[in-house]
Amino acid sequence: MTFKPSLLTQKLKKKPIIWTISGADCSGGAGIAADIKTGHGLNVEVCHLITANTVQNSVELSAVNAIKVQVLAQQTQALRFDKPPAVIKIGLLVNSTQVNWLVATLLILKQQLPDLLVVYDPVGQASVGGRLSSLTANALAPLMPLIDVITPNLIEAKQLGSLSPKSTYKVEVLAANILQLGCKAVIIKGGHTDSENTEAAEKNNAAKTHCIDICLQSLSSSVLLSLKSPKINTNYSHGGGCSFASALASFLAHDYLLRDAFTLTKAFINQGLSLCADIPNGNNEGESQGEGKSQDHPDVNNSSMNYANNENYYGAFQPGSWPTKLRYFPSVISPLNQQVQLSPNFPSLGLTVSEKLGLYPVIDSLSWLECLLPLNLNIIQLRIKSENTAELGLLIEKAVTMASDYHCRLFINDHWQLAIKYGAYGVHIGQEDLNSADLKAIAKSGLRLGISTHGCYEFLLAKQLQPSYLAIGAIFATNTKDMTGQIQGLTNLRQILALADNIPVVAIGGINQQRLEQVWRTGVSAVAVVTAITEAEQPVSATQTMQALLG
Repeated sequence: MTFKPSLLTQKLKKKPIIWTISGADCSGGAGIAADIKTGHGLNVEVCHLITANTVQNSVELSAVNAIKVQVLAQQTQALRFDKPPAVIKIGLLVNSTQVNWLVATLLILKQQLPDLLVVYDPVGQASVGGRLSSLTANALAPLMPLIDVITPNLIEAKQLGSLSPKSTYKVEVLAANILQLGCKAVIIKGGHTDSENTEAAEKNNAAKTHCIDICLQSLSSSVLLSLKSPKINTNYSHGGGCSFASALASFLAHDYLLRDAFTLTKAFINQGLSLCADIPNGNNEGESQGEGKSQDHPDVNNSSMNYANNENYYGAFQPGSWPTKLRYFPSVISPLNQQVQLSPNFPSLGLTVSEKLGLYPVIDSLSWLECLLPLNLNIIQLRIKSENTAELGLLIEKAVTMASDYHCRLFINDHWQLAIKYGAYGVHIGQEDLNSADLKAIAKSGLRLGISTHGCYEFLLAKQLQPSYLAIGAIFATNTKDMTGQIQGLTNLRQILALADNIPVVAIGGINQQRLEQVWRTGVSAVAVVTAITEAEQPVSATQTMQALLG
């Protein structure tokens, strides 16, 4: 039987759709239950295909009853055209028959939906003890090339990477081993960190007090994303691993880049664990970061457990809504942090609590600077793209002199050595140039520093450097730079502003006179414009009009 969507169904579709293919937990903690609660909290529609009905509670796993693939195939056919997914989250797979069915199904769906993403949480063992699945890495091998992101905890990662549970390892090597199986990206969750078995933990005690999650996107990339959060002890973490993967799927369905989806997911998990951190029996030292209990649990079918006096009660993780509070967000582990810790602070912009920068023109020549300086602007950026260092030096020296006559905050784009040499007010550095810039020299020279960011991951990374301001963009699509996959929009801008503390935030990218006021109402300190001035028929008049709109 073929199911076809009605016209009414097609018109009503607004939320992103994710599918979850996983097991059902009758205690309501893990699997499908966690996925549905998480997805609804993050404003996605969740369709579920149940691979197994499990018999479990907060202390034991009694049975795993696999669902026949014929039933799964019927459900897939019912949903395939009516509610096609943006992302599929996979959890429990019980046997090789289900794996083979899933491989064939994903091949068909990826052909139908070229942008479809697949997130896999390789569930093998119940957090209360007992095996949910006996699938080996070899049995999963046909599935791996179809996986976009795999999200094992450390125990699962060792199994996938063919390491013994007691082996010493570097987590980045473990991640690379998993990528060699064919998946496109791996996130290793750090909730099960064992301070005796990681090389990093042997050097310090961070693993005992903090949870470090890592993300590696390709074997050819040297970029390893690492997020660090304090461990949160609670007895209410059952299903935290499932919720992590379904939250990641939800954020990806909202079109976030993986680095930002990873960051938001970690904030979501921290938020959920914190909601239950103070509940009675919620101070169990064995609990960490939603990955389940780390102490030993009863064997399957152990009926001697005294449920009424279970002091180690294991309750369901509590998914919240979209994370917006800074205290839930992780810190970003980066070599840049060490560089800045050893250098002076970057000077502030000298703004009062209620003062804002206003309109922020970004221009590419001295003639534009000469045109705009008399308009009493608080800040201007000079962005000159030239390979001639001698010519650049002359232009920047002249620009610094011109701006000082008008007491305007002039930021030089990228060329920090020349900005230091000629005593500019500040330098603006793009995210891609941060690693090559000498931040210590910039701070020591007294230059103010502005940094470009494109999403919450880069924003948090740059914020840790305590710059003079942070720019976020592109707010809208722009012709001046290819920002594919990095358009922020107003909603995301508002959410990122909540993470800024007292650092001024500049909105940039695709902002014209018509969009100016709605961007300004988000609460940014400045609105950067490029073509709204440089392509205006009357640039001076256009600038004055926009200044007036910003008050």
